[in-house]
Amino acid sequence: MDIIMVILILVVAFFAGMEGILDEFQLHQPIVAASLIGIVTGKPLEGLLLGGTLQLIALGWMNIGAAVAPDAALASIASAILVTVHGAGISEGIALAIPLAVAGQVLTMFVRTVTVALAHGADRKAEEGSFRGVEMYHIGALMLQGLRIAIPAAIVLAVPAEIVTNALNSIPDWLTGGLAVAGGFIVAVGYAMVINMMATPKLWMFFALGFAISAVGDLNLIAMGIIGVVLALLYLQFSPEFNQSSGGGSSNSGSGDPLDDILNDY
Repeated sequence: MDIIMVILILVVAFFAGMEGILDEFQLHQPIVAASLIGIVTGKPLEGLLLGGTLQLIALGWMNIGAAVAPDAALASIASAILVTVHGAGISEGIALAIPLAVAGQVLTMFVRTVTVALAHGADRKAEEGSFRGVEMYHIGALMLQGLRIAIPAAIVLAVPAEIVTNALNSIPDWLTGGLAVAGGFIVAVGYAMVINMMATPKLWMFFALGFAISAVGDLNLIAMGIIGVVLALLYLQFSPEFNQSSGGGSSNSGSGDPLDDILNDY
């Protein structure tokens, strides 16, 4: 195995682990993480297909309060390594992603428990007035999150391909089939959670209209996206509560552009 490829895989895994906490560049999202692994291993198509499917599963995974969601970063990185490096199939990678996500959830809770001590250390440095000390504690905690993914990725890389192949072949069909069905359920739950967060009575008509247009017309995702943007702009233009230029109870006469009027209110 090329040493440069191994280093790049570990770098991607390290940053994906940190992004699981930062949420800055979304490198922990399956479609990004698996695609990056596919690029560095020379199999971008396999990485993209795997990441796109896992992204549908991970739509509903989010940390809410003290609840820790399944780890999308570990599931994406480890399954992508199995597919692009060890030659597993896309379906096998998807089936293994669910238990990997649960294992990553346990690792996440362990690392967060450890970082409690680092937080107290940062508090002591703050009392001493050491800004550098506070920064180092924060950086150390963030690096632990990166190692949370990089170390399992290194272990998956170190396992010989023959062992991985034999282990995959030994998985019974009923187990892989059951995991595939469970993954399909999770996709539906993810979509339902997203729709539930954005659902309002005034927007349900567009939701139903989208299904009708996609079923009647032979439209791709780009065409559907353009239609969605046009409908959203028309809704803003003709909706009384957004159309400030109509003078509907607003002290501002409006500029004639509903989007500009909304921005001016802020």
